[in-house]
Amino acid sequence: MLDFVQQLVSGVALGCVYGLIALGFVLVYKATEVVNFAQGDLMMLGGFFAFTFIGMMGLNYWIGFAGAVAAMALFGMVAERVVVRPILGYPQFSIIMATIGLGYFLRSVAGMIWGTDDLKIETPFSQGVLRMGSLVLAYDKLSVIAATMILCALLWLFFNKTMLGTAMRASSENMLAAYYMGIPVKRVVSVVWAISAAVATCAGVLLAPITFIHSNVGLVLGLKAFPAAVLGGFGSIPGAVVGGVLIGVIESMAGFYLPEGWKDVAPYVVLLTVLLLKPEGLFGLHVRKKV
Repeated sequence: MLDFVQQLVSGVALGCVYGLIALGFVLVYKATEVVNFAQGDLMMLGGFFAFTFIGMMGLNYWIGFAGAVAAMALFGMVAERVVVRPILGYPQFSIIMATIGLGYFLRSVAGMIWGTDDLKIETPFSQGVLRMGSLVLAYDKLSVIAATMILCALLWLFFNKTMLGTAMRASSENMLAAYYMGIPVKRVVSVVWAISAAVATCAGVLLAPITFIHSNVGLVLGLKAFPAAVLGGFGSIPGAVVGGVLIGVIESMAGFYLPEGWKDVAPYVVLLTVLLLKPEGLFGLHVRKKV
């Protein structure tokens, strides 16, 4: 039973990281109907920024964390303006290839600047453990879960209680109608990319106590976060987080209880099963087409 609880907590913590990356996929897609396949690499770049501020410059953890989030929010706006906006309206395949190219570019630049070695960020939660009788839970994993819950609550308040959040929801529903109603759609889209990059950075920094940061970590985790977004329902913000947690828990349990090799396969088996039974995902809206 103790092993089950520890694997469950580990899976939820890793799934929260998947969920935050998936959240970035969903935010950009809802605002622009663009699938940003560089989302995982934005997480990687945010982790490297945090390592630079905290590990190399010696800044306080929280100051370095905030600095990395701010820097990546600005980078997200620039990436949208330079890479995506000029080709909006072109076939979706062109935009997808542009985001894939952006991901390759970011990985190459990160390798040239920070090298190819694995790096780790020391956090206030790296060493401590919570003991509950015979059960031992690491603070680093509990901190990831708590931070994800706080971040999701803040995003919910932003989208539902602020004018900018309302404008973003209106743009995601109907961009043309929002434009006619006087909403600055281009500015809203830039803010969406900024928030998406900031959320990805949070995922990268929260991931640091659990695993190492390297130039390909974004590609690896992005390939697992994308199915998480699909599993939850690609247009659903809560679904992205739930899908990420499910993928993380399934991966953790399969790695512990099933034979070697099932750890990476099991989440995709579950994904295919769910999509066969519920093609729109767990939280997606079902649209019945008339023939």
